[in-house]
Amino acid sequence: MLSRTASDLYWMSRYLERAENLARMLDVSYSLSLMPHDGRGDGLDELALPLLITGTLDEYLTRHGQLHAERMLHFFALDAENPASIYCCLQAARANAHAVRGRITADMWENINATWLEMRGIAAEGLGRYGISRFCEWVKERSHLFRGATFGTIMRGEAYRFIRLGTFIERADNTLRLLDARYEMLGEAADEVSDTSARGYYEWSALLRALSSFEAFTEIYRGSPRTHKIAELLLLRPDVPRSLRACMEELNLMLSGLPGESGRPAQRLAAELDARLRYTSVEEVLDEGLHTWLTDFILLVRQLGSAIHTSYLEVV
Repeated sequence: MLSRTASDLYWMSRYLERAENLARMLDVSYSLSLMPHDGRGDGLDELALPLLITGTLDEYLTRHGQLHAERMLHFFALDAENPASIYCCLQAARANAHAVRGRITADMWENINATWLEMRGIAAEGLGRYGISRFCEWVKERSHLFRGATFGTIMRGEAYRFIRLGTFIERADNTLRLLDARYEMLGEAADEVSDTSARGYYEWSALLRALSSFEAFTEIYRGSPRTHKIAELLLLRPDVPRSLRACMEELNLMLSGLPGESGRPAQRLAAELDARLRYTSVEEVLDEGLHTWLTDFILLVRQLGSAIHTSYLEVV
């Protein structure tokens, strides 16, 4: 497969996954911003968290000067001048899909094209009339539909593998960043969650719901969410679809099935990271310090993304 085609497929799925992850992030932050804060502010810190995670807070402040709920929501969701907005992610995904129209199925193309057309209509209408929670649910639904169309219609060849690579490298990065941001925001309360600790309980529960892992948590564990349980579930459980371990297993599987010698550095790194997670215990993670461990692994996932780019996606 040509590097240009592989790159377009990879980034098509990566931008779609990013749009979904941004919607999950925005939805949980918006919901938590509406809760009573016991004198800890007016909820703007919660709304600003997605900007901090995506590294766009400085750009927002440069353009708008101060934190303002309505402007932050628009900037993160519908701002065509913010390359990290959901709007721009869906625009980029559609552009990449158009470039490889002949390598994806009709169902996939119709889904992503319809998503972009609806996105333009929502942007023209504005979040005030559409509603932020409804908008976030719509983004997640469109992403689910695209993945379903992909899984159900495309051949299991190289195109499929590059699409899956884009999805899971983005998902792994998002899980790490969301967990790190929520852990840092909870501070001391992260390890003091009890049945009577409303703040810790709802913030951890919101994180689990943002990663579609709340039901998994209640099935596996008893009692309230705690750092130990949350870290084990979202980092080391292979049976939780959005866990770091599940993402790395899929990345390792997809890379190992690609032909050629040029991909050996990416394949080797993916195998090493998969093995590291397979044989790491949550106690070892917490002994190192959760924030430190997450920060280090974010860099490793970035290195894997760079290795994939160098091995397969560079146009020569």
